[in-house]
Amino acid sequence: MKLLFLFLTKHFIYQLSLSLSHSRIRSANMPSFHFFLFWFLASHITISLSADTLTSTRILLTNQTLVSPSQVFALGFFSGTNSKLYLGIWYNNIDDNTTVVWVANRDNPLENSTGFLKIGDNGNIVLLTNNNPSGNTVWSSNETKANNPVLQLLDTGNLVVREANVTDQYLWQSFDYPTDTLLPGMKMGWNLDTGVEKHLTSWKNTGSDPSSGDCSFKIDTRGLPEIFLRNGDQNITYRSGPWNGQRFSGVPEMQPDTDSITFNFSYDQHGVYYSFSIGNRSILSRLIVTSDGVLQRLTWVPSSKTWTRFWYAPKDQCDDYEECGPYGVCDSNASPVCTCMRGFRPKNQQAWNLRDGSDGCVRNHDLDCGSDGFLHVPNVKLPETTNVFANRSMSLGECEVLCRRNCSCKAYANIEITDGGTGCVTWSDELMDMRLYSEGGGQDLYVRLAASDVDDTGSASGSHKTNHTGEVVGITISAAVIILGLGVIFWKKRKLLSISKLKTAPRGSVPPYNVNVNYMV
Repeated sequence: MKLLFLFLTKHFIYQLSLSLSHSRIRSANMPSFHFFLFWFLASHITISLSADTLTSTRILLTNQTLVSPSQVFALGFFSGTNSKLYLGIWYNNIDDNTTVVWVANRDNPLENSTGFLKIGDNGNIVLLTNNNPSGNTVWSSNETKANNPVLQLLDTGNLVVREANVTDQYLWQSFDYPTDTLLPGMKMGWNLDTGVEKHLTSWKNTGSDPSSGDCSFKIDTRGLPEIFLRNGDQNITYRSGPWNGQRFSGVPEMQPDTDSITFNFSYDQHGVYYSFSIGNRSILSRLIVTSDGVLQRLTWVPSSKTWTRFWYAPKDQCDDYEECGPYGVCDSNASPVCTCMRGFRPKNQQAWNLRDGSDGCVRNHDLDCGSDGFLHVPNVKLPETTNVFANRSMSLGECEVLCRRNCSCKAYANIEITDGGTGCVTWSDELMDMRLYSEGGGQDLYVRLAASDVDDTGSASGSHKTNHTGEVVGITISAAVIILGLGVIFWKKRKLLSISKLKTAPRGSVPPYNVNVNYMV
């Protein structure tokens, strides 16, 4: 009864304040008395909203929270380093309750605690304050056509607006507006029918300033879709590689059902989306973009009560975008890391010797089209696929025929590695941003070479290093000549020694049998 009384009291004061806000007794130069009375009482009467739902007859103050049904997530207000207030969602069931996963008003903070959240007249949610000179609204969601809307926080971390009597259809949801975090079940990508796009954008300063930062993780649908990490609008720092049916070509760590984590990528005429799901609900995992340009998957470890970095990118020099330039292949196990495939040589040998491979590689011999062959390069992150031809129904053999007939085709590969390999992708531009993986990583790539640069089997032996075959052959021949020469000299000395002994021996004696001379002959 006490809580009910307090709530009715606060709601009465709130309604009174709204009605008086349009009266003429409000001063233009000072806060009105009714708002002062409302916020004074509100700040001194704390009502804990333990429910997961907000109705049109209730408001959420800056000192209150909504908690999801199983208390996994909480919705409320938090303060940044600038002392301004933000409406956000964070984990509620772990000791680190400062892990914010979504922010509503990241670029429009409340200046002070005189703010509240409510359901608007248009079926949307509205964040209001009395200190906004341009009006009361600081932030609002899209309008809906709900007759009896409610706002609910789900155990997935999704904040939804729905009809009060319909639980499985959402008129608006926070999952459609991600900030820096991708949660299980949340999708990032493109709706190709409406043109609506969802991507991750870092905080201005991770952990302290949630306003929009410079780093983003976004799907590019041109050619064969892949995801790019950018620092700024144009500066690409990392590329995932295209989806190969099991994982992204450049992320060999994405093994199927990794620790109950399943990765999903869908692509059709209606949309392109990436998401992940977790079979074991006790596992907490999230993908975030940090303000310093790192993409990382974090997993909660209950025993140590910390977030551990399960995976991150870029993680080494070979993850840096276009590290080895056109036709260059980056191998993190080599020194230097940049190498040229068989049939190629460094474009700038001086810079190459100084371990700067950004100029890439050039061909040893020009292509002839009709007599060209193809070099098999296994376990490689496929080149950038922004400008490629792709056909998902073609076989690898059909793909080779297509590429061979097209003199501008530089390479080809299967799109997916499942079912023995399916689909066809061909490159007509320079091959960019390739890296080599150990056995089981990457996929097969077939690179067009001049006939004189391909051996009889089309083997890739020696293809991932600068070609030193001539040097090896030269050293081998030289060593053989030296050994033969020493043998001849040794044989001549032994023969002379034998003749000398024969001349000086007494008459009738038998000269000794020279085993060495006889063996050499």
